Amino acid sequence: MSPSAARIDELLKATVRTAVHLEMRDGYTQNDTALDAWRAGHRADPGDRTSWWRPWLDVIAEAVARGVEIRRARIVSTPPSEYIRYEYDVTFPNVAAGEQVRWLPRRDASLISLPGNDFWLFDDRLVRWGHFNGDGDSLGGELTDDPAAVALAARAFDDVWTRAVPHDQFTF
Repeated sequence: MSPSAARIDELLKATVRTAVHLEMRDGYTQNDTALDAWRAGHRADPGDRTSWWRPWLDVIAEAVARGVEIRRARIVSTPPSEYIRYEYDVTFPNVAAGEQVRWLPRRDASLISLPGNDFWLFDDRLVRWGHFNGDGDSLGGELTDDPAAVALAARAFDDVWTRAVPHDQFTF
């Protein structure tokens, strides 16, 4: 399926039970204005929801309200890259929207068989691989329902999840 057909928000809207997301890069889009603001010292105020709530979080909250369990795991290098420090600081909105988020230091992932790309797995039946260039810019995605790909993604995510630390308990 073409990358344009693999929009994550559309896939989440069609999800019935579970959506899991594994992130394994130490950096993503480096020319993000929110990252630039963070570098300049801006920090979102958790008490001022209107300042950090965004449409993506509506998609998450709506899915969770329908009973979809959404889990995100991040494998990160330690000490962390600047981007991962930023990502950690801006994760509280995801949690507020209903996502469960865990972090796994890369050194603790050595014995896990991992696919070569980040992914979303929807309802244990559909994988959306994420493709990125070397700077972390998205090159789109690729959908597959191949049973071997689904099994690899499910097994990898479960292995990471069981070793990872919940967001509110994780420190670098």
